[in-house]
Amino acid sequence: MLVEHPVSASPTLTVRLLTRWPQIAERILADGLGATAPAELPADHFTAEVLPTIYACGRAVLEAIAADREFTYAEVSAFVAPVAERHAEDRLPLPMLVSAIHGSAQAVLAEASALADPTEMGEFLRVFGRLLELLRHINMTVVETYTEVEQSIYHAEREARRELCSALVRGLPAEELAARADTLLAEQYTVLAIHLSEPPRPGSAANLVTRRRIRVLQRALDELTGTTTPATFDGASGIALLSNNSETDVLDAQRFDDLAALLSEQFGVTVYLAEFSGVSREAIPAAAKDASELTELARLRGRPGGCYRLDDLLLEYQLTRPGPARERLAQRVIPLLSSPHLIEALEAHLRHGADRKTASRRIHVHPNTFTYRLRRIAEVTGLDPADPTDSRMLAAALTVHRLHPQRAEE
Repeated sequence: MLVEHPVSASPTLTVRLLTRWPQIAERILADGLGATAPAELPADHFTAEVLPTIYACGRAVLEAIAADREFTYAEVSAFVAPVAERHAEDRLPLPMLVSAIHGSAQAVLAEASALADPTEMGEFLRVFGRLLELLRHINMTVVETYTEVEQSIYHAEREARRELCSALVRGLPAEELAARADTLLAEQYTVLAIHLSEPPRPGSAANLVTRRRIRVLQRALDELTGTTTPATFDGASGIALLSNNSETDVLDAQRFDDLAALLSEQFGVTVYLAEFSGVSREAIPAAAKDASELTELARLRGRPGGCYRLDDLLLEYQLTRPGPARERLAQRVIPLLSSPHLIEALEAHLRHGADRKTASRRIHVHPNTFTYRLRRIAEVTGLDPADPTDSRMLAAALTVHRLHPQRAEE
């Protein structure tokens, strides 16, 4: 005897949209911000912050539609407002963001239209109506958030804290600025220099990338210290001042190493930090200068990203102190400056030492050519890179010249 089984109904349009939502969310980002943002921006600039919000908010909305439940303005705002606030702080133009939002809405409509069966016109119109309502809530949230950020007192306080940090770094009076920034001056600080190993960005996207980096760094510093940290970071380099009002305020070295790793991941470039702890207020200008120089030394010596202290680069630091010895040391590499291929060979040798095969491979020359170039360096400088003492001298001379090129050429 044959038993007839009922034919199961196909999933509703809303359920099918939910099933495909991870892929749809990626297309929404590409057709929205991805299509309107400046071409100079990194391809994944918005992925970390915007894509999770698109996915979570869209899924919540579709689940509400499936349950025939209203998705309120407050629910939309909870998802959208934090992202809109960050974009407003980055000064992403509001018309660009609104255009991106509508581009995203068109992408959702196209997906729903492609998935809908001709017999589901009623369901399609219901989903379409709810998505229009969502679009209205998103637009209202974004405009209100942008307005609040523009008028926010916190923006003025952030600028005041930046001015406070700048004044302390330059050794200027800071009491009035501290009051404006609602910040108590400490007797001692940890001076933290930040340096990104990246040349300035050209194009219209440069300012957006810079503002995002400033925001990311500030948030990371505030999370690290549990308070608002004054900083002068401009998107490429700067100084942060972490108050040391008590021994408990002094952070262990590993926390700064972790901060460097986090920033490198967030920015997509190598980040160098240098830390001087227990610095009195009067000594901040000198410590800030030394910390900035340490980050530059670490970069010039080919060190990996991370947080450096004076002991990590003690020899290099001392070699670059002002004086006649530094000037004479810098003169030792002057004969190489008209031969970039010799400078390139010297840098490869200093980085890889006796491993000439690796060194020659890194600069794409035959090992015999590499050996010849080292001999030429010895001939024109009088210092043999193959000799350990001379090699250290050349390394120091090159570092000094990179840090003080004008003085070295005089």
